[in-house]
Amino acid sequence: MFLRAAALCVALSGMPAMAQTFQTAAPHAILVDAESGAVLFEKAADEPFSPASMAKLMTTELVFGALKEGRLTMDSEFTVTEDAWKRGGAGGGGSSMFAQVNSRIKLSDLLRGLIVQSGNDAAITIAENMAGTEEAFAGLMNQKAKEIGLTHSTFRNATGYSAPDQKVTARDMARIAQHIIETYPDLYKIFAEREFTWNKIKQQNRNPLLTLDIGADGLKTGYLEESGYALTGSAVQNGQRLIMVLSGLKTARDRASESRKLMEWGLRAFDNRQIFQANETVAEVPVYGGEKGSVAVVAKKTVRLLQPRGSSERMSARVVYKGPLVAPIEQGRQVGTLRVMRGDTIALDQPLYAAEPVAAGSLTQRAFDAALEVGGDLVRKAFDKAKGGSAPSGSAS
Repeated sequence: MFLRAAALCVALSGMPAMAQTFQTAAPHAILVDAESGAVLFEKAADEPFSPASMAKLMTTELVFGALKEGRLTMDSEFTVTEDAWKRGGAGGGGSSMFAQVNSRIKLSDLLRGLIVQSGNDAAITIAENMAGTEEAFAGLMNQKAKEIGLTHSTFRNATGYSAPDQKVTARDMARIAQHIIETYPDLYKIFAEREFTWNKIKQQNRNPLLTLDIGADGLKTGYLEESGYALTGSAVQNGQRLIMVLSGLKTARDRASESRKLMEWGLRAFDNRQIFQANETVAEVPVYGGEKGSVAVVAKKTVRLLQPRGSSERMSARVVYKGPLVAPIEQGRQVGTLRVMRGDTIALDQPLYAAEPVAAGSLTQRAFDAALEVGGDLVRKAFDKAKGGSAPSGSAS
């Protein structure tokens, strides 16, 4: 890797890392800047826990996706099955929109029953009408989870009801929240609705952040006895959006208090600093077998870091990729990430893309690169033998 050393050193010189001066009672937590993906705070963010009703975020994603693709409309009607009425209704012991068995409900109302009222009957009705069974719908949830990068989450139902291997992480919940906000900006507005009435029963949105004057506009609460009180939330102030996830709190009051403290701390404790503009060259990455020996890589978004006020801890940055990159390479293909670290914690992990195409080189060039690669492989194996370990399968620089 050939870093644009001058640019990166200027960008990070003297820049303090995002020191975690905040403390929370939540066993699991994360706070992320939505634009840059910078992690402002984390605590056990990759440890699994039961999502409870936060699993409905993935249920919502599948509905939003079907609406965006035109497979469903807001006027589509779903039938409330006896199963949805029994397990998800008021008799099921959890949150409900109080849908009547065998009734037909427009999707626009079911979505509000799902999002605003957190209705388990709404979730089961959606799952059974979209996929035939809730089990089949859970398969679609897991498929979509992989597509959007939820690497440590497994879903077993549409409601969030307790299931032995239904687990998520705080980092994955932040990812699904960011995905929904970015992919479905118009539909996302439903999360901000304060109340919804169905079957003559008015219910308030369970998100405690919506009642506060901090710019909150979504997403979803959750509670199970085994995992405690949880919240995935988002707020915008002065054009900056933060996404937070908390889980494992003992009471609903603790959830409201801790989520407010974390969000307010994130909104006031950092200065925003631009490192690279969108489509500005970040680095040159080696290419194997190409007409050129390297390719410039860029970020599609402006690269920003949030600098904590009053911290003196330094940060480090590198470009990470699996190599060698083999030609041909298409312009716009993701070829790596820009990773900024504070100690052992990833503060920023932003995708990098090929700024230009690189065609396959001549036979002579490819033979020369192959010889270099063989030689490099021999060196790696010799070094590995001396260490008594195993060589990495790819390069990370």
